[in-house]
Amino acid sequence: MRKVELTMNEEKKYKVIKKLVETNGNKKRACIELDCTIRHINRMISGYLSYGKEFFVHGNRGRQPVTTIPLELKNEIIDLYNSKYWDCNYTFFCELLLKHENINVSDFTVRNILLQEYLLSPRSHRVTRKRIRKELNQLKKDTTSKKEISKIQTNIVAIEDAHPRQPRSAYFGEEIQIDASIHLWFGNTPTALHLAIDDALGIIPAAYFDYQETLNGYYNIFHQILTNYGIPYLFKTDGRTVFEYKRKKSPSEEEDTFTQFSYACHQLGVTIDTSSVPESKPRVERMFETLQGRLPIELRLANITNIDDANKFLVSYIKELNEQFALPINNTKSVLEMQPDEEKINLTLAVLDKRTVDSGHSISFHKKFYKFINRNNMPIYFHKGTKCMVIKTFDGLLYASVDETIYVLEEIPERQEVSLNFDIIEEKRKTKKIHIPKMNHPWKQKSYDDFVAKQAHRVGKEAS
Repeated sequence: MRKVELTMNEEKKYKVIKKLVETNGNKKRACIELDCTIRHINRMISGYLSYGKEFFVHGNRGRQPVTTIPLELKNEIIDLYNSKYWDCNYTFFCELLLKHENINVSDFTVRNILLQEYLLSPRSHRVTRKRIRKELNQLKKDTTSKKEISKIQTNIVAIEDAHPRQPRSAYFGEEIQIDASIHLWFGNTPTALHLAIDDALGIIPAAYFDYQETLNGYYNIFHQILTNYGIPYLFKTDGRTVFEYKRKKSPSEEEDTFTQFSYACHQLGVTIDTSSVPESKPRVERMFETLQGRLPIELRLANITNIDDANKFLVSYIKELNEQFALPINNTKSVLEMQPDEEKINLTLAVLDKRTVDSGHSISFHKKFYKFINRNNMPIYFHKGTKCMVIKTFDGLLYASVDETIYVLEEIPERQEVSLNFDIIEEKRKTKKIHIPKMNHPWKQKSYDDFVAKQAHRVGKEAS
C-alpha cells in the first residue's frame, strides 16, 4: 500500500473527519474547528469513506502550474539581463524585452526570476538591499568555492538616495523645473543633459545635450519651450551663475551669464526662483534618476556616439517618454502664454558682449574682425574707442548696438574673394538685403545696463 504524506493543514482535516466518522460526533463542532460549512463537512466525510486518507491530498500536488515560465525562457531572461541589459531596472527591462526580444512577461515575474539569482535592480529599495545583503552574507559563510563567492559579491549594488515627494502644481506652465546632469550618457566622455519638466503634469517640454552645463544649453531648452508650448510663468532651478548674479566683477560681459538669461526671462515675463537645495526641485531630480537608468541604454542600443546624433534622438525619445509617463495636457488648466514669433525668440535668446572700436573702425569678436553695416547696406565708421554691444542671436546672426541704434556686423575677410583686375565679375550682382531689427529690440544697451545695475543693487542690498 502506497504511503500517503499530508501537510499540516491536510493532516488536521483528516484527523477531525476520521474522529467524526468513528465516533458519530457533532458536525457543527467540526465546522467550527475546520472553519468551513456543514456542506463541505459532508463532502469530506463522503471522500474519506470512499478513498480514505488519500482523499485529503491536494489534487494539484506534484503538478506544474500552467502559468509556469519554462526553464529555457528563464535562462534566456537571465542571460539577456547579464549580457545586454545589466543596468536596467525591472520595469524598463520588461519594456525592452517586449520591444527588442519579443518576450512578453510581467515585471513581477522578472523580479522573481532575477532575485532568485540575486540580480538586484539599480532602483531597488533599501529594505530589499539589506535583506539580500543578509542572505548573501549567509551564503558566503556556507560556501567554500571562491568562484561562487566572487559571483555573489558582484550582485551587490550601491544604495541610491531618494528625493522627497511634494504636491503637484495646479496648472500646466505654472512651475517648470530646469537643471542639468553631467553623466556618461553616451560614448566615452561625460556630457551635460539640460532638462525641463513641468511640475503639474510631469511633461518634459525640452531636453538638450551640451558638453558642459552652459548658457547655450539652457537657451536651447528655453527655445524649445517657447516654440512648442509658449511662455511659462516660473522657472525653478538651482543657484548656478547662469541664473544667479555674481557679485564679483566678471572678466567679460559674456561670462556674466546670469544677467543675460535673467534679462531674457524679464523681457518675456518669466519669473526665476533659485535654490541651492536639491529637494526644492524634486521632480527634475527624480527624472534624472529615471533617465540615468534608461537613456544611456537606449542611446547604446541606437549606436549613438556623438552629441549631434544624441540631440536628434532626444526629439523622438522625449515624445515617447511623455506619452508613457506624463499626464495628458488640458488646455483649460494651462497658464502658458501664446508663443512669441520666431524673430522675437531669436532676438530674446541672444548672447552679448561689450566691445570697443579699434583704429581700423572695426571690432574683434571670436578672433574675427567685423565692420558695421546700416539699413541701406552701407558701411558705417566709428571713431576709435567707441563702445558698442555685440548681439549674437539664437540663430547665429550678429548685430551691434551703438547709442540705441542697431547695426549688422559683417565679417572682414583676411583676403579678397575675387580680384577686381584678374577675375570676371558679374555686372548685375544682386545686393544682399540687410535686415535690421526694429528699435524695440529687447537688447537695447541702455535698458540692459539699467537692468544689470538694478540687479547688482538688489543683490548688494540683500547681502548687507
